[in-house]
Amino acid sequence: MTGTATAAPSAGHRWRDRIPVVHQLRQSVGLQRGMLVTGLVITTVFVLTAIFAPLLAPYGYNQLRGPDGLFGAQQPPSPEHLLGTTVGGYDVLSRVIWGTQTAILVIIVAVALSIFAGVFLGLVSGYLGGWLDRVLVVICDAIYAFPSLLLAIVMAIVISGGQSNLWGGILAAAISITVVYIPQYFRVIRAETVRMKAEAFVESAKVLGASNPRIIFRHILRNATRTLPLLFTLNSSEAILTLAGLGFLGFGIEPTAAAEWGYDLNKALSDVTSGIWWTALFPGLAIVITVLGITLVGESLNDLADPRLRGRRRVAQAAGEVAETSVVPGGTLDAGPGGLDGLEDGETFDEHGIEVRQ
Repeated sequence: MTGTATAAPSAGHRWRDRIPVVHQLRQSVGLQRGMLVTGLVITTVFVLTAIFAPLLAPYGYNQLRGPDGLFGAQQPPSPEHLLGTTVGGYDVLSRVIWGTQTAILVIIVAVALSIFAGVFLGLVSGYLGGWLDRVLVVICDAIYAFPSLLLAIVMAIVISGGQSNLWGGILAAAISITVVYIPQYFRVIRAETVRMKAEAFVESAKVLGASNPRIIFRHILRNATRTLPLLFTLNSSEAILTLAGLGFLGFGIEPTAAAEWGYDLNKALSDVTSGIWWTALFPGLAIVITVLGITLVGESLNDLADPRLRGRRRVAQAAGEVAETSVVPGGTLDAGPGGLDGLEDGETFDEHGIEVRQ
């Protein structure tokens, strides 16, 4: 009964550690945990706002008229329009809320396409090598030199002549981001594939007669994609900035097709010089806060993925705990040299300070 009772919590911990970000959250301490939690809260609010936008927004993204008639242009914040109205007569709060849906659609399309193409090319290039590897490396290095915003403008003109509907604007931004970010995923996956194809488990699969596709997608793929959540979060924030830049330059999505923060900022330029601050402030804050939240998550995960930085935090935390227990007059040092919890989860020490491996 005792063995069963102690084994159940460890199994539960293993199950929870498989959930994305949960393991990193348990590893984080101090300021790093605060940054990660803050980023997760902001990102969660952003996602929930996009999902429930039809329920949260008081008006439609292209609605100009209410029960009492037209909203009116550049109306200051009031009980009817909490954040005022734009120069085009749209409700600012509704445009900001509906803009989360456009932003999250671009993130999903762009990053999904980038991951699919980059991971596939990285696996094939790193495992097969030879002339194919050299050609793909040269092409990806050349593509990486293109500015994403410039490529987005070109794609917007090619796809929709600069006058984008919802899916035209999303595809214009998503395709440009996809092309630019493929080399990032390609480099990471290729490096991991080159390293792992010399491992024993790959050699064993070859001896057993496994085909190259089976080895690549069954054995290497699972181990080579562990760092993808880091790139996903960092690239998601860049996708929002690219979409906003595209709309700010006048190549974004038309207001009758969807709400887009960059387009609203473009139309609010003349308002700022006239003292009308609400038409530009709130779309700008939406961009800054959303990008900040996603970036905090990405940077925190990137920091926690570095074993050297994570180890230093564990050592510092353990050293503080040892010092706290050792200065008590007449007390005994019950914590081992690794601190109360050890330098890593699950480590225990005997009375002589020797690690006991379980």
